[in-house]
Amino acid sequence: MSKQYLTTHTIDNAHITDIFSLAVTPHQIISASGSSNIKIYSTSEPDFPLAQTLDAAHKLGVHHLAASKDGHHFASAGFAGDVKLWRSEEGQWMKKGDIVDGNKAGEIWAIALSAEGQYLAATSVDGRINVWDNVGGCKKIREFETKGSFGMAIDLSVDGRYTASGHENGGVYVFNNDTGRLLHSLPGLIKAVRAVAFSPAGKLLAAAGDARVIGLYDVASGEQVANLSGHGAWIFSLDWSDTGEFLLSGAYDGKAKVWSIDRRECVATHTETDKTLWSVKWLPKTGRNEGFATAGANRSISFYREATGG
Repeated sequence: MSKQYLTTHTIDNAHITDIFSLAVTPHQIISASGSSNIKIYSTSEPDFPLAQTLDAAHKLGVHHLAASKDGHHFASAGFAGDVKLWRSEEGQWMKKGDIVDGNKAGEIWAIALSAEGQYLAATSVDGRINVWDNVGGCKKIREFETKGSFGMAIDLSVDGRYTASGHENGGVYVFNNDTGRLLHSLPGLIKAVRAVAFSPAGKLLAAAGDARVIGLYDVASGEQVANLSGHGAWIFSLDWSDTGEFLLSGAYDGKAKVWSIDRRECVATHTETDKTLWSVKWLPKTGRNEGFATAGANRSISFYREATGG
């Protein structure tokens, strides 16, 4: 059985360049692009009004955003190698600090925040995975080594126990944050991995990229339990629904797909544009209806809601 989603709103020309990343909090969606500004829109109102603009946040633009699940923190990674931490205070976002690690342009790439915002994990061009404690003076507390291939994607499990990374050589690694050791080196994706995402319960890991399939892995055993096939282009973004029932993916050809995890199949495909989708995110649930947002090379943010339910 397929699901239907309707386009409810589009913010045209939300940024003046490609929108590379979206992050979602319980009441807002944050967007970043090749321009220096970060924009925050309200998801509590149907027309998604602009709530705040962080001017000149990153001089050379932003390639990744990550928000904490509690909605009080987000982090931004810029093309100059700078990573900034932001905190919501009385409804406004304020800069809280910087990750200072002698980074040069491009050295830090993908980023992820823990559920409460205390820990930030980041990939690097040489394959290292670093973790910082944002409360303890932004000190580096972990450094995981891989086989030296560019780290293109990262995620932290909701419970904070695991870090997963995806690499240019097709490698996917899962680390135990408590022990500081490699838990699994996962098989199956030979080409560059551009997105990794833990399910909300932390039992499954999804990984995807240039192979055009989504690999699903059991986190405890490291076993590959499914391949989700249907995309005809590189996959750039993955996001799980709050319940873990559905997985959202966005690709180079502008297609966004919704996958049923139980049935291991695509249940909806949407094409708002034929230009690259750099980022796709589920929106905070309102009533019984689920919705998601997409953004990319067309410089706009499109919002979808499920056609059924109340």
